[in-house]
Amino acid sequence: MKRLYDNDLIYGRLLAVNQPHLVERYNKALAAFGLPATALTEFEVDKTGFSPQVADELGDPDYLDPNGVNRRFIILTPSQSTLPVVHTRFSNTEALMYEFFTSNTRAINALTIKDVIYGEIEDNVAKVEDIEDLLSIQQVEFKVLSADDVLGKAAELRTLVDRLTNQPDAWRDDAMLEHMVDLAKVAGDIRENQLVPDKVVFRHDAFWTSHFGGCYVFVDEKMTTVICDPNAPGFRRSRPWQVSYLSIHDERQVYRFLAETGRIDPPRASWLETSGFLEHRAEMAIRALLREAEPGAILNRMDAVWLQTWMHRNAALITEDGVYPFLNSVKREIAQSGRIEMNRISDHFRFLLARARPDHKDAWLVNRLITEYVPSDFVSRYVFNKQGFYDDYTGYDEAFRQHVVETLKSTYLTDKAAFRKRLYGLETTTGN
Repeated sequence: MKRLYDNDLIYGRLLAVNQPHLVERYNKALAAFGLPATALTEFEVDKTGFSPQVADELGDPDYLDPNGVNRRFIILTPSQSTLPVVHTRFSNTEALMYEFFTSNTRAINALTIKDVIYGEIEDNVAKVEDIEDLLSIQQVEFKVLSADDVLGKAAELRTLVDRLTNQPDAWRDDAMLEHMVDLAKVAGDIRENQLVPDKVVFRHDAFWTSHFGGCYVFVDEKMTTVICDPNAPGFRRSRPWQVSYLSIHDERQVYRFLAETGRIDPPRASWLETSGFLEHRAEMAIRALLREAEPGAILNRMDAVWLQTWMHRNAALITEDGVYPFLNSVKREIAQSGRIEMNRISDHFRFLLARARPDHKDAWLVNRLITEYVPSDFVSRYVFNKQGFYDDYTGYDEAFRQHVVETLKSTYLTDKAAFRKRLYGLETTTGN
């Protein structure tokens, strides 16, 4: 993983914490969670306050996520709002944190001047033991605390100010006035600074979770759809009138669900001919074949001419695999008719032509699900399904790992937004 780290492909865009007062505040939050203090004088954090360096020091990557639910967070600075979330059991953690930051900007700005904010994204489930536990999570509440109790002192000061305003003789209480001065030294002028977050309850909509080997939950008006391994506890056990259960191994049913609910962008000439999507899929398929056929091959000299020569020499292998010829036939059909008859395409190949409908609220989650069926496309895996990509990466030989890194650097990392827009039609930078 060091190669990924050195090239900003894992734990990228994190915030360096290297000022003594911020390290001290972080340790106060750790202590509040019952965790040992870090001895590090410098480390990095993501949007939730998770630090890969602290995780390594503690020997616990789930130190902010001990039960895989009710995620903890540590906010040292408003600057964390623009960071990614690099370690989570739920795909919508980043979206929930973003909503919390944007809904409570003034309070977070004021509080982090003097204190660290910490707490839990709390729901009604203490531990996930079966699918029903996941389905019962309909909203979450941010339980917000501060290490030096600035929040508590601000609330107490607000009560005393109200008393001073409403009770004629309250100004004669010297002890109360002295206490208000002490509170104001910590909380500041609460008439100017909004210290209590306004919005702490948010909806918990569609998501992926790592529980049960990976589980997708999609929420529609009348039906919730669960897509996962059918061996997961609770699969098809309850509420068939409200919950539809699909095996993640059933390509036909999963594709049908995505298409019928309008989550897939139908393969049309309007975007296939201009996006380079088919060409990208074909190139990824050839690279996967090359890795299987020649493990350990040095690929740093791969260019269009070299690749074309290799394809000519391995025409039988490519024909037997079928992916490259299929994508070429699709290009011809698109050029002739402008559309594809999906009913004539085998279940195994349909997801090669699939991308999420860009304007659907679940677009990022759908694109993540699609990558489950196109593992050869390591670029798309990296964009939408980083945990899946990292799992794949550990199985690559050293030569292919280097090739993957160089490919990502020359394609996606050069201009992420432009790449997502061109291939997937996506304008936004993040999703569930």
